Amino acid sequence: MIFEKYLLPDKLFDSFRDITPEALLGLGIRHIFADIDNTLATYDDPTPPPEVTEWVESMRGAGISFACVSNNNAARVSGFCAPLGCRFYAKAGKPGTGALRRAMEDAGAEPGNSLCLGDQLLTDCAAGRRLGMTVFIVPPIRDKTTLFWRIKRGIEKPYMKKFAALQKKAGEPENG
Repeated sequence: MIFEKYLLPDKLFDSFRDITPEALLGLGIRHIFADIDNTLATYDDPTPPPEVTEWVESMRGAGISFACVSNNNAARVSGFCAPLGCRFYAKAGKPGTGALRRAMEDAGAEPGNSLCLGDQLLTDCAAGRRLGMTVFIVPPIRDKTTLFWRIKRGIEKPYMKKFAALQKKAGEPENG
């Protein structure tokens, strides 16, 4: 498949909560740049659920910086990020790399010590890969069911199957 270079993540997790500070530090990751909607919370959550706050605090406690990079609008992203006290980048335009690159520069991060975390291969994974970052994908918390989203997820499906096959061949668990 022609776009494998950009659409295969490094790891797939069942939830962001399964990603530990110890695992990230072991990989040399010092900065997380996370999507919000369907990655950390549903589209309906105006503020971070307690498990998001706890997870972000555990990362900070381990010396890992955290910022949100979202394609959603500024009101949504700033409202979600204010309780977390983190930097945020709205209307990021992923799979474009401008906002993600700016977020890395602001954090003093390099691709080799940065994680792009999201739920979509076509936006989050592609943007992170284009910059040479480590990319972790989680399944959407509650996906939209419009025709656009069904088509988008349909395009991603063969890449997810390819990733699962590669993990199985390498003898690694499919998730985490």
